[in-house]
Amino acid sequence: MFVDPLWNSRRARESAAQRRPGALIRLGREHRAWTLAVLGSRIGCSPATLSRLERSARVVDLALVHRAALEVGVPRHMLVTSLAPPSPAAPAATKVTASPRDAEEDPMRRRTLLTATAAAGPVALLTGLDDALANTPAPGGIGPLDARLTSARTLYDTGRHRQLLAALPALIADGHSAATSRKSLDQVRLSSVYSLASAVLIKLGSYDRARLTADRARTWAEVSGSPLAAAAAARELAIVLRHQDRHADAQRLMTSAATTVEATGLRTEAAAAAYAQMLCTLAYTAARGGQRADALAMTEEARRAARRLPGTAPAGRLFPISPAAVDLYAVGVHWALGDAGAALDAGKNLRAAQFPTAERKARMGTDMARAWWAWNRPEQTARALLDAYRASPGEVRDRPAIRSIVDELAERHPRTTGVRELRTAVAQG
Repeated sequence: MFVDPLWNSRRARESAAQRRPGALIRLGREHRAWTLAVLGSRIGCSPATLSRLERSARVVDLALVHRAALEVGVPRHMLVTSLAPPSPAAPAATKVTASPRDAEEDPMRRRTLLTATAAAGPVALLTGLDDALANTPAPGGIGPLDARLTSARTLYDTGRHRQLLAALPALIADGHSAATSRKSLDQVRLSSVYSLASAVLIKLGSYDRARLTADRARTWAEVSGSPLAAAAAARELAIVLRHQDRHADAQRLMTSAATTVEATGLRTEAAAAAYAQMLCTLAYTAARGGQRADALAMTEEARRAARRLPGTAPAGRLFPISPAAVDLYAVGVHWALGDAGAALDAGKNLRAAQFPTAERKARMGTDMARAWWAWNRPEQTARALLDAYRASPGEVRDRPAIRSIVDELAERHPRTTGVRELRTAVAQG
């Protein structure tokens, strides 16, 4: 593939190395003798917005950066380099003179510090993740990345969010190290790490961080050329946008992702599962945006797409969708549309055994609990939440929206069967 000599110039290489995607865009624009107005009209933004993008050292709108870079011909590998977080800086050497007693106490101090960090919960672990996102740690190389990514997904599937947060910095570091190979599979793995980070951050209600990791997941997925990785990353970003009340943007993104997956021909079961998952997320997004007809139509389309899938999604599948999972999405769609009765009817035949992971079993409980709560049935709400907690404590304990239902139950119905047990369980988590 021909690459314009412009991108091998010293100015281009320095702009990429200095993490200045705006400078690369400006270089490409000037090379084509385009004014700000010309490029702005081609990518749908004002000259003032484009000027700020070119001058800024901070990426605010990744989608706009992608459009502008593609329009002026910035090579993908240079764009990725310019968007990558800073490389780890070598720590300054510090000489410490310790007494024999200090040396004996070091293991004890380390154990105390580790215990305190674990007790601090997600707050301290989020700080560690922030550090990794701002300045990628040096690779540790502590085992095959594939196996560790599988283990990290298992932590997510079992609701062990704290352990997953603790594992993510090292995964990010080793993922970036592997992706320097420029092999598509390594780029897909790094995209998957960032998608997984987005998923757990969304659970915790940390939407600004989730937006950052979802953007990075999209960047690496697009570079890899994998439509399934791109779909997974787009889905996480759409969920973040939805939580930030940007329903129209989320719906456009999901529509585009679903169309791209459908264009593959859906010849494999994995592609069919991805398409069904895109439709489910699109349906729920439309419902949260108040678009009833679209939400219900997409739910039915998702049901049709899922008919060719097995009753239980195979372990490890990127999109663990099944006919039962589509019905569970229908519960959420009807709840989002304000129809608790229809939500309860959609979920009346669902059973925990239909779902392969603890996270999905618990999600069934929390989704049914929301419908029961909207139907003003506190006892059934408490029972559903307890079922969810027993399947995966983190799904109840760590999600702000679900914790708020527990708090309201405890305040308004403290003597209802199961409420005290539920409140105690969540408080001790």
